[in-house]
Amino acid sequence: MNIKANVGTLDILGHLVLWFFVVLLTFGIGAFFFAYSFSKFVINRTELIDSNGVSHKLTCDVDLFGSIGHIILWIFITIITFGLGYIFYFYKVWNYCLNNSSVG
Repeated sequence: MNIKANVGTLDILGHLVLWFFVVLLTFGIGAFFFAYSFSKFVINRTELIDSNGVSHKLTCDVDLFGSIGHIILWIFITIITFGLGYIFYFYKVWNYCLNNSSVG
């Protein structure tokens, strides 16, 4: 099996510009939602290609606002650690999103 991500440069640029303004307008709080959106953005554009050449699309089943408790907890951890906790948060979000993804 092979993994292929179909993430275009213009898609990335549009996603980054949108979230840049969201982070600015929310005084940084949007960065915690960005982590989920980023993971979902990449996973939903990825497909598995089996040995027969048939592709199977990955789907991330994470609701952006469904993990509000997780986000609030990590906001406090990030504040207490003077921003260092966000690095760990980003990895935990990827872990959560991959564990809640399926092949369709």
